[in-house]
Amino acid sequence: MPKAANKSSTTPPRVRDVVGLGFTASSIRHGFLIQIPKGTAREDVIRVYECRNIDLAQPAAQAALSTDDRDPMLRVHLDRNRWQLLAPAFWEEANRRLRSSGLPVSRYQKTATVPIPVHPTLGKELCVLCWAVEEAPPELIPNAILNWESLAPEERWWLYTMTVATTSQALVHRGIGWRKALRAALAEAPFVKGEGLAPRTRRDMLGNAQRTLDFD
Repeated sequence: MPKAANKSSTTPPRVRDVVGLGFTASSIRHGFLIQIPKGTAREDVIRVYECRNIDLAQPAAQAALSTDDRDPMLRVHLDRNRWQLLAPAFWEEANRRLRSSGLPVSRYQKTATVPIPVHPTLGKELCVLCWAVEEAPPELIPNAILNWESLAPEERWWLYTMTVATTSQALVHRGIGWRKALRAALAEAPFVKGEGLAPRTRRDMLGNAQRTLDFD
């Protein structure tokens, strides 16, 4: 009896081609870039860009990005205080998925020396979390993380798609429409342990597709 075909036709990239959080220029012309300023000032701004047809693995391409905060590619404009409260949880989730895909993980650094390229699916999920807390009181961020972690990746991707369709620019669309809805749904809605399906159960129900990253 012939073996069943592999559900995924995705061919993982070579390990040496991967930079940042799962980004590979050889197979992806779409990704995200995290810019973390040097220093430790709490008012410093972390920026996340969504980029297409740009080789984010190249420093020259990273440097060529606009510094205008009204840039239509700018998705997230977040103060360092909020960023440091959410980033470790995001890094842990991203590294779990990278391991599942057989890819190298990336150590979280509070102050990055260079911008960090990010695989597009992970970048979408990061934006959803950042948008949920961008105007929320810092004390609600742990609750937002719990609610975000309870979602399957496909659910986060759907939320990103709906939000970016009408409220994509980091500052112009801050706090309105779907961005406001994300804050209410993730940061303000209480997380009640034991309600609904556990995150691990949800992942098992959805199968292996969401555990590995797509490199088509």
